[in-house]
Amino acid sequence: MGRPFGVPVYVAPSWFLVAALITWVFGDQIERVLPELGAARYLVSLFFAIAFYASVLVHELAHTLAALRFKLPVRRIQLQFFGGVSEIDKETETPGREFVLAFVGPLLSLVLAGIFYLTMYAVEPGTVPGVLLGGLMISNLIVAIFNLLPGLPLDGGRMLRAVVWKITGNAMSGTVAAAWVGRALALAVLIGLPLLTQSGLAGNNTEDISGFTTVTDALLAAILAAIIWTGAGNSLRMARLREHLPELRARTLTRRAIPVESATPLSEALRRANEAGARALVVVDGHGTPTGIVRETAIAGIPQHRRPWVAVSALTQDLADGMKVPADLTGQPLLDHLRASPATEYLVVEESGEIYGVLSTADVENAFVKAMARPTA
Repeated sequence: MGRPFGVPVYVAPSWFLVAALITWVFGDQIERVLPELGAARYLVSLFFAIAFYASVLVHELAHTLAALRFKLPVRRIQLQFFGGVSEIDKETETPGREFVLAFVGPLLSLVLAGIFYLTMYAVEPGTVPGVLLGGLMISNLIVAIFNLLPGLPLDGGRMLRAVVWKITGNAMSGTVAAAWVGRALALAVLIGLPLLTQSGLAGNNTEDISGFTTVTDALLAAILAAIIWTGAGNSLRMARLREHLPELRARTLTRRAIPVESATPLSEALRRANEAGARALVVVDGHGTPTGIVRETAIAGIPQHRRPWVAVSALTQDLADGMKVPADLTGQPLLDHLRASPATEYLVVEESGEIYGVLSTADVENAFVKAMARPTA
């Protein structure tokens, strides 16, 4: 949809479903106030749906600007089912910045609600502009209040995480506390939202409640609860992942490799590797400069009886830009390097340029899985 502040904005397919639902529901609300509109009420309602999600985009842009101000990379903004999300690639370094980054979104939604409220005085009540401004004021107020609830993955949950982090000095403790509050919040939504509408405390007329309305309320509550519960669990998993990131070291994950010239028969190259206790082959030119990596999957595809007649050059992946990895890379910088240059194997080199070995993405993934399987301290 564009790149405000250099950050791409995407609309998920689920948005169209929600936009259609908002158009239908809000259109019925407009009919009660402006029955003379007829079928045109759905055009007005569609405009409201688009304007509402524009407000959600402003909410997410507030998070994005704060992240960029703190020099945190933002991969993208996505508008999707029940709102939007700013995908920030790094964690904040301090609880204070975490609190500010979380709070600016609901704050801007409150500001928008106030602006729409004040603008209502400039239009005639009971008109299309009046109904639209009133709907946008209420919807932005709901977005702000909902996001301030103190449980992950909501903004209020990140604010609670920041507070616990500040008190305990441990970011993981803040994440655990806010995630469990988020799960409790999910259960409260699942049970409490249908009870709220059935009791009439939400401002609705209990006499108008039908069986269809009851089922719709229960379904909405279940969807919201599932989103919050899943988001809280994902926040816990991501926190555990980041906690284990320093364990990922290029030097310790690298397979020992031996250099071979391109014309070397595969059987001879494997014999030399076995003698040296190596698990990978690096192709070098006549000056010893590495030019490629013999692919492990390609070796597996060559039968034993053919290996004396196949040169390693036939199985070599040429070294492209980004396929050389410094041996001292660890954690997030290592993952960023691999993600920027996708490949199955990488040449790991010392600072002097000397060959250290070959890093396989399969080994990195296995180390990831093992690290995530261990309980968090």
